[in-house]
Amino acid sequence: MKHLVLVLSDPTEGQEKEFHRWYEDLHLGEVLSTTKWKSAQRFALKDELWVKCPREYLAVYEVEADDPKDVLEQLNATRSERQQSEAINMETASVWVFSEIGPKHEQPA
Repeated sequence: MKHLVLVLSDPTEGQEKEFHRWYEDLHLGEVLSTTKWKSAQRFALKDELWVKCPREYLAVYEVEADDPKDVLEQLNATRSERQQSEAINMETASVWVFSEIGPKHEQPA
């Protein structure tokens, strides 16, 4: 079954450059290699409608797992294998797992 892990985060004050370096050059690759998740990609908030988004940055991971509870357990079990950074504000970061409930719809070719 396909799951998406969504991580909303911001840099620690004054550490934005290190935040981006750590995330792009180290963290995404380490998460993929230690968890065997399928993909990772980051996004920056550029616009919003109705409800204000609480964070500026989003990381999206694609994961295949039979049980959605296994997804974050695997992330936590491998945490010591990844370099942590004080550049990410862990007091405000949030993580969610969403599981697919229907087929993917795509624009016809």
